[in-house]
Amino acid sequence: MATRIADTRCETGEGPLWHPEREMLYWCDIPNGDLFGYDPETDEYDRVLDHHEAIGGYTIQADGSLLLFTDRTAVLRWEPGADGTGAGDPEPVVDPIDGEGDTRFNDVIADPAGRVFAGTMPTADRLGSLYRYDTDGSVTEVVADLDIPNGMAFDAEHESFYLTASDEHTIYRFDYDETSGDLTGRETWVETPPDEGAPDGMTMDDEGTMWSARWNASALVRYGNDGEELDRVSFPARKVSSVTFGGDEYGTAYVTTAGGDDREGEGDGAGALFAFDPAVRGRPEHRSDIPME
Repeated sequence: MATRIADTRCETGEGPLWHPEREMLYWCDIPNGDLFGYDPETDEYDRVLDHHEAIGGYTIQADGSLLLFTDRTAVLRWEPGADGTGAGDPEPVVDPIDGEGDTRFNDVIADPAGRVFAGTMPTADRLGSLYRYDTDGSVTEVVADLDIPNGMAFDAEHESFYLTASDEHTIYRFDYDETSGDLTGRETWVETPPDEGAPDGMTMDDEGTMWSARWNASALVRYGNDGEELDRVSFPARKVSSVTFGGDEYGTAYVTTAGGDDREGEGDGAGALFAFDPAVRGRPEHRSDIPME
């Protein structure tokens, strides 16, 4: 059973990420640009950064700083202080993507080689895209025409890459080349019924099963490696947005939710952060290693 550990009322709580050196769980409220931190040792949480502009996602850089992927496709570096809270304002480190100044990032992930895959939101005249930031500083569009690119994950063997397209109600699987970062052979891995919410953020545990948040369905769904549903966990919030593992030996699942500005309609726990014991362990997320300009 899930426990509410931070009674935030995030409009769009997202991007939970465990920082092993800080021993803190970070998550954000995308449109409000708020970054929160939760310390399981003290059972306390706080807003650690008020960016005032959207934060779509972030990675942990090789040096322990956070790489923030934000509004207008700006990429910023932010250094947590010794206590895990803020130690200054974020600094721009990578130029925005040409032609993407009218959108924002939506979910990102670092790969085993230090690259970053980052999705962009659809606009009024085009769908979203998936970009790859390489460790040589180059940026490449790798998948186009995605209806809200969202949660991503790699398998343990680094042979498969999973990508959610929320408004397509689909999780895709790609063949992944760790050496080049290339994605090929796209196939539909999971397709969710339109009347059962949309797949959102995801993560993979150390048994190779996938945990996928279900927006507008009050649930976190666990899938086997064949894409078949194994289990689901319910939450008192319609918009379950993302999940990650953290804490001691990555034995705790942390889950974000959205809709906190309308708890009457969205549920008593809308916008809060939850945790539960999944009876499996997660894996550390890969670190990004993007050059700073």
